[in-house]
Amino acid sequence: MARRTRRVRRGKGSAAAGGETAVTPAGKNRVPLPSPDAGTNLVIADVVLRAAGGLLRDRMEKGLLSQTHGKSSAHRLVEKRGIVSSLALYGASRLARKSPLGLAVVVGGMAAKVFYDRGKRAEKTAPRIKPPKRNG
Repeated sequence: MARRTRRVRRGKGSAAAGGETAVTPAGKNRVPLPSPDAGTNLVIADVVLRAAGGLLRDRMEKGLLSQTHGKSSAHRLVEKRGIVSSLALYGASRLARKSPLGLAVVVGGMAAKVFYDRGKRAEKTAPRIKPPKRNG
């Protein structure tokens, strides 16, 4: 990462009076990090981002589901998710993030599931046509 430089104004008798630049740490006016160790700061940032992302995701899922299933049903669906489905969702999201091919596989699988569900619903709600009686 490149260092920022700034011009330093000094008095007449100083060594840097000719317009030289002094090297200063980048972001002098920023909020200090919690730890001087970079690895610890990365772990803290990762935990905070994952927790915030999880809370946001849960709220979004409940909001989307509550429109069609009601608030209590949406809460039950989101909170009572099993470990197998959680791992499957995690794996699918990792696969979709890693490569365009993985994204295509995940989106294709989701599209197939949507079409399957709609076909099942259409099959269930469609009126059954009885074949005509044959006399004979």
